[in-house]
Amino acid sequence: MTLKKVDLRNTGQFPVLLLDYLDQKDSIKEFYSTYPTIENAEKVISERAAFDPAKRRTLVDVLEKQYKGSAHKPDFTSLLDANTFTVTTGHQLNIFTGPLYIIYKIVTTIKLARELKQAYPSCNFVPVYWMATEDHDFQEIASLHLFGQTYKWEGEHSGAVGRLDPKELESILKLLPVKPLLFAKAYLENNTLADAVRCYMHELFGQEGLICIDADNTDLKRHFLPVIRQELTDPVAEKIVAETTSKLSSLGYHTPLHAREINLFYLQDNLRERITREGDVFKVLNTDLTFTQQEILQQAEEHPEYFSPNVVLRPLYEEIILPNLAYIGGPSEVPYWLQLKGVFDHHQVPFPMLIPRNFGMYIKASQNNKLQKLNVSHDELFLDQVALRRTFVERNTVNVLSLEEQKLAFTNVFDGILDKALAVDKTMEGAVKAEQARLVKSLKNLEKRIRRAEERNHESEIDQLLNLQNKLFPNGTAQERYDNLLSFYIDDSSFINKLFDVFEPLDFKYFILIED
Repeated sequence: MTLKKVDLRNTGQFPVLLLDYLDQKDSIKEFYSTYPTIENAEKVISERAAFDPAKRRTLVDVLEKQYKGSAHKPDFTSLLDANTFTVTTGHQLNIFTGPLYIIYKIVTTIKLARELKQAYPSCNFVPVYWMATEDHDFQEIASLHLFGQTYKWEGEHSGAVGRLDPKELESILKLLPVKPLLFAKAYLENNTLADAVRCYMHELFGQEGLICIDADNTDLKRHFLPVIRQELTDPVAEKIVAETTSKLSSLGYHTPLHAREINLFYLQDNLRERITREGDVFKVLNTDLTFTQQEILQQAEEHPEYFSPNVVLRPLYEEIILPNLAYIGGPSEVPYWLQLKGVFDHHQVPFPMLIPRNFGMYIKASQNNKLQKLNVSHDELFLDQVALRRTFVERNTVNVLSLEEQKLAFTNVFDGILDKALAVDKTMEGAVKAEQARLVKSLKNLEKRIRRAEERNHESEIDQLLNLQNKLFPNGTAQERYDNLLSFYIDDSSFINKLFDVFEPLDFKYFILIED
């Protein structure tokens, strides 16, 4: 495996807010607490040293129950120690792991835990995968792309996806060109999608220390009750997020997150719907459920598991129940966490280090040989197709395609014509300049025709180049956001090990992984 790195700003793939955060621009320092470095982790460790032992006990008890029956179950007892901390990533329960970048998230998280252990040997660092079991957007998890085909989990499904029956995926298993035993076991031998995902993630990463947590749990939600109560009686998140969003917008940043008056869903059986308030009445949208304030607070006390945080409060919930130091997120996640620091400050919960996951593109040996033959750099793969065509032609032509020299000569000629015309009649300036503009436009059109003619001379090579780019950016999407793990893992069982060999959690570049 050969590794090359591309500056994130040269890829055109990332929001400006993320890039400016990584550049530590002064204007956005108020939106986070600690910039992510190994050295700065010491500050976050000291902030988390007072994490509530009762929460540690709950966390261990819940994990013991969730992993009951698992082969080679992790030893969770280290989480009871005050010197044990977590580093966390999270994602939806996409079928068959989903796009490659979910695997990249997890590898980044595990490697960060290793690096922290090396730097702070007296502490323990546990990598955690926060399974978004309460999410109810079924369509976002229900398809995978493999070897040019798309497979979709069909049917109508509602409620938290973690509670769905994974045995329904047997129909997809039968259609796949190969039957991955890892997923067959996970989906056909478990009763919920949450258990199935834990099963295959444990198979893939358990030996690396990864722990999967399902926070759709009564005991964990009890530690979140103070936030639930305030969100129902005196909500503040909407106002705080709106103020932060306004500040970021005034600085020219697009922000992905929008808070609501009540940032909770009502979660029960196959139902997950927003809670709204109209006067003194609380309603659950798209149902007949209504509550007085006293009734809904009583529900929260008796059944905290009925209350599910949305994207605004989910990060807070995570940090309340985990002794967490860092969150590893994607290019959209880090910006929306930056909108939430004020919410953390209000609830007096330490804000973690925000760390973009490693970004990557895997280039097979045959593909890299073609790139070298075409004399195209890895950076240039990120160009749009018009720019890529132009760059390739300009590099490989033996002809001069630009008419800039001729345009300059015309400009000099018309300067002389204008002088002569004005000497005769001052009103002729407009006519001369109009004629000049017409001729310059003609030259530009001729220049385009010359370039197109030269492109035709290289048509075979350009087609090869664009076909290659389309494979690395399927449907115009980055490979890591489209292709599934199985696209590489089926033919190369060491694929994940290769990621561990090359990824570097705190090196914020785009990693080009080239097969030798």
